[in-house]
Amino acid sequence: MRIKDILFSEQPPANASIRGWVRTKRDAKGFAFLEVNDGSCLKNLQVILEESLAGFETLKNINTGASVMIEGNLVESPGKGQKWELRATSITLIGEADAETFPLQKKRHSDEFLRTIAHLRPRTNKFGAMFRIRSESAFAVHQFFHEGGFYYVHTPIITGSDCEGAGQMFRVTTLPTAFVPPQGEAAFEQDFFGKEASLTVSGQLEAEAYACSLGRVYTFGPTFRAENSNTPRHAAEFWMIEPEVAFADLTDNMVLAETMVKFMTAHIMENCADDLELFAKFVDETLMSRLNNLVNSDFARLPYQDAIDILKASGKTFEFPVDFGTDLQTEHERYLCETHFKKPVIVYDYPKTIKPFYMRLNDDNRTVRAMDVLVPGVGELIGGSQREERLDILQQRMADVKMDTAPYWWYFDLRRFGSVPHSGFGMGFERFLMMITGVSNIRDVIPFARTPKNLEF
Repeated sequence: MRIKDILFSEQPPANASIRGWVRTKRDAKGFAFLEVNDGSCLKNLQVILEESLAGFETLKNINTGASVMIEGNLVESPGKGQKWELRATSITLIGEADAETFPLQKKRHSDEFLRTIAHLRPRTNKFGAMFRIRSESAFAVHQFFHEGGFYYVHTPIITGSDCEGAGQMFRVTTLPTAFVPPQGEAAFEQDFFGKEASLTVSGQLEAEAYACSLGRVYTFGPTFRAENSNTPRHAAEFWMIEPEVAFADLTDNMVLAETMVKFMTAHIMENCADDLELFAKFVDETLMSRLNNLVNSDFARLPYQDAIDILKASGKTFEFPVDFGTDLQTEHERYLCETHFKKPVIVYDYPKTIKPFYMRLNDDNRTVRAMDVLVPGVGELIGGSQREERLDILQQRMADVKMDTAPYWWYFDLRRFGSVPHSGFGMGFERFLMMITGVSNIRDVIPFARTPKNLEF
């Protein structure tokens, strides 16, 4: 049985067999006590072993970190904080853990240290809880879109186009490092694809294609940015949730984003209460009040110009000054949602000069139908827009930023053949996990972080 099923059962079976890892061992006269965890929940199951037990002598080789199989009788526990305990009838040591070298002991370890042993940190309470929440959050993504009639599209990891137009992409090649093309030959002619290829920064463009056939779609998968930004908020590999909806305008997009964030947050609060409590107790004491506020509030909505006016009138000295045409930084985003509105905020209609080519140009010819969802504790959680469905304006926007339009011939076809207004957004999955747990470093919400100069595991 899984320990979760035992501990949360009103009446478990009289006999049970468990397998897991030893968290602690205590010796007493004629007895020994083990705390065993199998990863199914935050709590451990206490196991009592009597000295008369066959195999009791193996306890001398059982230390913190060892894996064991134990059979026994489940009885009500007289101790506080646990309903059931296991009185062992047999114990088998499956895998030893040397007490001198096993790096996890019964004490609090720093996050910095645990990042160096990312293969073992899920055995701690904090990171076991984190990655159960991550798993449940991924399930919530699929449940939300499935219930909303969306189709899940698997967009390519390897691409020949740059969605953001920023050029911060990882190159994919089979050519030797020192390869020099023969004179007169194109640089990538001998490469696997015969042209330059990269890891995707977004599945958006391909999702647009499917939205313009299936109506409502979403993609949820890994994306990559070769951005040398060694901050607590950035990683070179991260996961993105990207819905696209045909016949939807920016208002529809804002409604979808707000509804999704509330659904996922409420789902985790309901289904991961014990794990979430750990973060509320040890990571962020304001966590539950923030999450309750998010679920129960109507997100504020305001144009970018109004946001700039609020920031300039705040009397606060920001590290990055603000004016029309400047991109909002984290300090600005957090001021708006934490200090001014005290709840999530959606800012829309950004200057076209700071947004990508695919966003629909407004009639003022200076702003685009973009929107960002800002949440307390994190800042920007979601970025999205109504897409530019007018072929001539799309092509002009790309020409203005001097983009090579050749790879986008198929993207233009979507505007040539039955073009429709459509909208979508991207939510960084790790950003959501930082919001839902209060964890401040992206390295601690992804199993094996990929950051500049870090490619361990």
